[in-house]
Amino acid sequence: MTVGFFLSTHTIDEWLSSYGYLVVFLLVMIESIGVPVPGETALIGAALYAGSTGKLEIEWVIAVAVAGAIVGDNVGFSIGRYGGARLLLSHGHRIRLHEGRLKIGIWLFRRHGGKVVFWGRFVSVLRTWAAFLAGANHMQWPRFLFFNAAGAIVWATLYGVVYYVFGDAIRRLSTAIDVTFGVVGLVLVVAFVVWTRRKEGELQQRAEREIAGSVAEELGEQESAA
Repeated sequence: MTVGFFLSTHTIDEWLSSYGYLVVFLLVMIESIGVPVPGETALIGAALYAGSTGKLEIEWVIAVAVAGAIVGDNVGFSIGRYGGARLLLSHGHRIRLHEGRLKIGIWLFRRHGGKVVFWGRFVSVLRTWAAFLAGANHMQWPRFLFFNAAGAIVWATLYGVVYYVFGDAIRRLSTAIDVTFGVVGLVLVVAFVVWTRRKEGELQQRAEREIAGSVAEELGEQESAA
């Protein structure tokens, strides 16, 4: 069970009332380093709290979320770049990053590194691991920083503003509407899981064709060239 599951929304709300912006910065930063804590939940909770109580300024909520994301991602990138390959090869299987998925990661960063870093900010698993994987795959740091900062700014601004403006109204929707949204959400999640499994198979076939050797050989060559 990950750390994120231990931190309930109620707990985060209590932290926000006591420590405000610091909670958002720390949770977003820690999540971005690679620890599965609810950084996005903290941003959403802070935006809702700012909109419903006026005790936080949404501009500062967004600013500290952006700062936490950039700082955390750069720490994660550094960990990945200096020793990340060895960690992945030794312990990747513990978090279900087996040989096939590692090859997909190498292939994706070769082809679409900037896109993965930018859009990964909006996907829970990638939000936690994209920076580490970018470092392990020796993505150039200036390019990483550009897409990392751009993704952080768009992500924090979009989520912050949407939940600040509409969050309080959404939370007070009638029970019938809540149930409808819940059913639709469940269907979408199931459809997404099925799609990603099929897509993973396709991506793995492409990666196998372009990366003939083992992951150990591939990452070893990258570390030797760095």
